[in-house]
Amino acid sequence: MSQLIWNGLFVGSFYALVALGYSMVYGIIKLLNFAHGDIYMLGAFAGFAMLTMAGALATSAGFLALLVVLLIAMLATGTAGLILERVAYRPLRSAPRLSVLITAVGASFALEYGMRLVAGPNPEVYPVRLEGTTVHLLGARVTVQQLALVVIAVLLMLGLQWLIMGTGTGRAMRAIAQDPKASLYMGINVNAVIARTFFIGSALAGAAGVMAGAYYGKIDFLMGFIIGLKAFTAAVIGGIGNIKGAMLGGLVLGMLEAFGTAWLGGEWRDVFAFSFLILFLTLRPTGLLGERVTERV
Repeated sequence: MSQLIWNGLFVGSFYALVALGYSMVYGIIKLLNFAHGDIYMLGAFAGFAMLTMAGALATSAGFLALLVVLLIAMLATGTAGLILERVAYRPLRSAPRLSVLITAVGASFALEYGMRLVAGPNPEVYPVRLEGTTVHLLGARVTVQQLALVVIAVLLMLGLQWLIMGTGTGRAMRAIAQDPKASLYMGINVNAVIARTFFIGSALAGAAGVMAGAYYGKIDFLMGFIIGLKAFTAAVIGGIGNIKGAMLGGLVLGMLEAFGTAWLGGEWRDVFAFSFLILFLTLRPTGLLGERVTERV
C-alpha cells in the first residue's frame, strides 16, 4: 500500500506541474491551451540538447548539471509560451471560443511535428539519468533521486502559490480572472499580465519535461500528447482555473493510476484514468475545489 501511494505521489507531481499551466491560463482568459503538453515536450528536448552539448562535463557533474539545465530549459519554454500567446492566441482573444480551441489544437500539432522535423521521429536517450540507491521509507522503496524530484516539484508549486497570493503580479492575475474589463479600467496592463501567465505556466511545464526525461531516460516528439491530456484531466478533477485544485488534481490522478495499475494491470492504466474523468464530470463537473460560476454576457 505504501509503495502504491508513493508511486502515485511521484507521478502525480509531474501531472500537477503541467496542470498548473492549464489552470492558470483558463482561470484568466478561459482558454484551454491544448498545446501546453507540447511545451512539456519542448522542455525535455531543450534539456536533451543542452546536456548533449555539454557532453562529458554534464555526465560528471550529474545532478548539479541537471539543475542548471532545468533552469535554462524553464527560461526557454517560458519564452516559447510567450511566443505562442503572442502569435496564436492574442489575435483571437475576442474571437468565438471554438476558433481559439481549434487554434490551440493546431498549435499543438505544429509543435509536435515541428520537433519531429528538427529532432527526427526516433526516441532519444537522455544523456544524464537519475539512478541511485534505493532506501526504504515506511515500507516503500524510494530512491534519493525520486525524493529530490518530488522536492523540486513541491518547491516550484509553493513558489507559484506565493507568487499568486503574495505579489502584485498575482493580485493582477486574480483581478483579471474576476473581471478583465474592470482590471483594464483600473490601470492593469492586461496583455502583459496574460503574457506573464503563459511564461510561468510554460516554464513549469518545461521543468516537468526535463525531470521526466532525466528520470525515465527516453523522450520523443509525441511525449507531450498523453501527458497534456492527463494534465487537463488533473486540472478538471481539481477544478479548472483553481491553482490549488490543479495541484490536488495532479496528485489524485497519480494515485488513481497507481492503484488502477495494481488492480487491473498496466495496460488498463489510461482506461482507468479517463473513465474516472467521465464519472467525475458526471457527478461533480466543477471539480474538487472548483466553484459554480455564472457566465457573463
